Amino acid sequence: MRVLCLFALGRPNIYDHWGSLQSEEAFETVRNKLCSILASTFTTASVLLATNSVFVSTGSPVPYFNYTSPISYCLLVMSLMLSMIAILTCGSCMIRWLHTDRHWTQEQLKPGGYFVLSYLLSIVTPMFFVAWSMNCFIFAMLITGFSSQSTICRTVTAFWLVAYVANVVAISMEFIWKYATHVRYRQ
Repeated sequence: MRVLCLFALGRPNIYDHWGSLQSEEAFETVRNKLCSILASTFTTASVLLATNSVFVSTGSPVPYFNYTSPISYCLLVMSLMLSMIAILTCGSCMIRWLHTDRHWTQEQLKPGGYFVLSYLLSIVTPMFFVAWSMNCFIFAMLITGFSSQSTICRTVTAFWLVAYVANVVAISMEFIWKYATHVRYRQ
């Protein structure tokens, strides 16, 4: 639950978020922030959908980068489906957040349990679908690049893999540092 809170709210504890529900101004700030995150997620999912649609519906224009092999094509189709699901969940969550008010949110979060989980998942679920879609796309391109007969294509793919791993490590380190700092600060 703490990790879910950290992904959704930027804090590993729902009680820290409770303060933002006490005033109308603070609630509007939080709601605008969450709607902005969902809008960015929606845009990212839309770009992934368009990109995957192009790769799935067309053949490779050059023989040394054949992304129509069975494994790559399967990953591209999975990425396409996940980006569609991300758009649907993001849109429905955006509607939920645009039509909610502070008092209703306070009432739903008081009992705990299901409503807290629903509250957090409405923010995190679209981001997870986008992340899964992005990873499927990246792995499809990596498999295609490393399967290529072109040395230049394999070299560029290797550099791209190193950049990808470095970014994943940097993001993971920041996430762990933020979580550890917040837990240490609360004690």
